[in-house]
Amino acid sequence: MAARSSALLAVLALLAASVLAAKADFDDQFEAIGDRDHIGYRDDGKDKGQEFSLELDQESGSGFKSKAKYLFGEFEVKMKLVDGNSAGTVTSFYLTSGESATHDEIDIEFMGNSSGDPYVMNTNVWASGDGKKEHQFYLWFDPSADFHTYKITWNPKNIIFEVDGVPVRTFKKYDGLPFPSSRPMTVHATLWDGSYWATQHGTVKIHWRHHPFVVPYKAYHANGCVHDKATNKTACPAGSDAWMHRELGEEELKTVAWAERNCLSYNYCADGWRFPKGFPGECGRDL
Repeated sequence: MAARSSALLAVLALLAASVLAAKADFDDQFEAIGDRDHIGYRDDGKDKGQEFSLELDQESGSGFKSKAKYLFGEFEVKMKLVDGNSAGTVTSFYLTSGESATHDEIDIEFMGNSSGDPYVMNTNVWASGDGKKEHQFYLWFDPSADFHTYKITWNPKNIIFEVDGVPVRTFKKYDGLPFPSSRPMTVHATLWDGSYWATQHGTVKIHWRHHPFVVPYKAYHANGCVHDKATNKTACPAGSDAWMHRELGEEELKTVAWAERNCLSYNYCADGWRFPKGFPGECGRDL
């Protein structure tokens, strides 16, 4: 009996140590958004790495943002979305320069849905406060069944959105048109109640009987040019050329075309009702 108790105490001590290690790593990289008690920490060791979970209940949503600010880079994370009835929930991974009227932002957002209906992945780009550039997708898998990798590559030429290594969208820079290129951005991840717009244009609200809603994030990776506010200088890491000049080649553009044919559910460049005076300048241009 004493041996079993000692073994149990040893396991509990290891678990406590792994949680503390994950929390310390979180504090090194991120600041909490919302209720800190709604963020969970776990360390699965070298092979699987650290995992942070966000929780949403009737009291609060939650999130985290990077302490570092970046001016260009590549950013990715693995997420496993809320399963079952996720209507009204919004799970996100995005970059933003802040909340001013002229802010820049690059979004990946998942809008929850009723049980049995697919998630919508919303991608959007804001430049100098100009947004309304959404492409929305129904993915070719269930994003709540397992972890999947979501990646944003942002450089002076274009923004590339990837899912499990598959490019699904590229947003290019054109002369004379808004593009996020001068405002450093922080990386954010959030889980919140978006009932007013997220599911079927806000007609289906969140069902609190299913709460708490939990989304785990892991394998976060940021490889970008870090901006120092004090000196107003930006330092890029070694090897940054790999993504700084990246544009999609012919084969990768074929995967974007495939995603548009098979998964795209909304394209702002096809929404004439929304733009009665003409589409934004980038619409209709060749990639």
